[in-house]
Amino acid sequence: MSSTTTSASLSDLVDRRAGGAADGPCLADSDTQLTNADLLERVLGAVRLFADLGVGRGDVVAVMLPNRVELLVTLFAAWRLGAAVTPINPALTPAEARHQLTDSGAKFLVNGNGASVSDGVVSVAADVLAKETPDELPGDRPGDRAGTRDAGPVVDPLHIVDPGPVVDTLPVVDPGALALLIYTSGTTGQPKGVMLDHGNVAAMCAMAADALRITAADHSLLVLPLFHVNGIVVGSLTPLLAGGRVTIGERFDPSTFFGVVERVRPTYFSAVPTIYAMLTTLPDDVVPDTSSLRLAICGAAPMPAELIGRFEARFGVPIVEGYGLSEGSCASTVNPVDGRRKPGTVGLPMPGQQVVIDSPASPNSGSPYSSTAGEVLIKGPNVMRGYLGRPEETATTIVDGWLHTGDVGRFDEDGYLVLVDRIKDMIIRGGENIYPKEIENVLYGHPDVLEAAVVGAPNETYGEVPVAFVTLRPGATVGADGLRDHCRERLSKYKLPAVELLASLPKNAVGKIDKPTLRAGLAAG
Repeated sequence: MSSTTTSASLSDLVDRRAGGAADGPCLADSDTQLTNADLLERVLGAVRLFADLGVGRGDVVAVMLPNRVELLVTLFAAWRLGAAVTPINPALTPAEARHQLTDSGAKFLVNGNGASVSDGVVSVAADVLAKETPDELPGDRPGDRAGTRDAGPVVDPLHIVDPGPVVDTLPVVDPGALALLIYTSGTTGQPKGVMLDHGNVAAMCAMAADALRITAADHSLLVLPLFHVNGIVVGSLTPLLAGGRVTIGERFDPSTFFGVVERVRPTYFSAVPTIYAMLTTLPDDVVPDTSSLRLAICGAAPMPAELIGRFEARFGVPIVEGYGLSEGSCASTVNPVDGRRKPGTVGLPMPGQQVVIDSPASPNSGSPYSSTAGEVLIKGPNVMRGYLGRPEETATTIVDGWLHTGDVGRFDEDGYLVLVDRIKDMIIRGGENIYPKEIENVLYGHPDVLEAAVVGAPNETYGEVPVAFVTLRPGATVGADGLRDHCRERLSKYKLPAVELLASLPKNAVGKIDKPTLRAGLAAG
């Protein structure tokens, strides 16, 4: 796979795989195993169903399913017709789903009785999308797919499983066409639609394949949700483009995860720090066979170096940590697979991308030896087209082609990027800047700490003071006072946090620690 990959690689991917090795394994979940030919047949059947619903170039198809093969079938079918896809988190409330359906202008929603989503969401979808559904569906003939039209704007995934006769249409190829609308988590307001075109996604897949050495021999075990760009790009599209295969795992469960690894024999998986932390707490008598795994990937949030070391020492699988945003199609830096991996960093800029600190006009911009911290900026063919319907926010986020990430970082002496923190997470205590990640790293250095999150609490005297929320490992004996003493030995007095022990920390849909919820609790008193 090279960086010359074009959008045609995405649009005709299913055809090329079926033409090359029709009986070869391609895609599986807990209920279904598809060969390359099987996947093509499913996609062409879905194309007929979508075309009958009026889907064409420039339209948006919403899909709200748990991780299953039908979600990827929806993706490939929509792309074949020149439409884009917006994946919706199945855990969203009806009000949250309404925002994404309305904002995206979706033609219809793939969801229904075959999916584990509330009736309230289906009702909202019917209400929002009904006006978009044609009175007569193009191509309808008497007796075709009984019940499909009755579904209105909500398509049950069972119709994608068995959609009836196929339509063998040529795929629409347009590098500038919108491919994905990925909605941000909305931690700073209403979620925004990140517009990724086919050129963005294809470039990102090529970069990921190069950086991670993904080949036809690779087998990805998909752990992360398919409504997130990491699950789509790194977990699914990249191995499929490289000629490899994908197994879609069920909802992550630390007690069964390694059983799945032993059964399906993947060569890699991608996860978030919380998942790795949970796996390190498994009982000592759990000694899985991990010999099929050549690497594990960590993204979405910086992973403490101590946790990386603990996981690698126990399970014998190297962790390759990277960094990126949905606005950058997934990843922008990564620790080398073949070279030196440096825990505590998020690696080197990926080939084909520029990563600099502060601004392109800065005298030290792009210098791998500059230790000065500043905002991380990214430029490359993977950078999003913009936010849907938000030209002002797009203009402040992408300036002269540079994506302003909102993350503070610096380069170490070897040119590896070290993330300091999010700009918005910085705590200002009496005029002193405090980066929560520094305190969190100290806490993770204590052997009893499982997870830690530091946020600012309102304070009449200082404006803000740091508060650390901590969960402990099974059998831990340290208390809040002991952890504060641990910090006192390693941090300046003004950085010392109050410590609160919790049974668990709140997480967002991707598995990242939900700091806005913690802040809201402190603000409420």
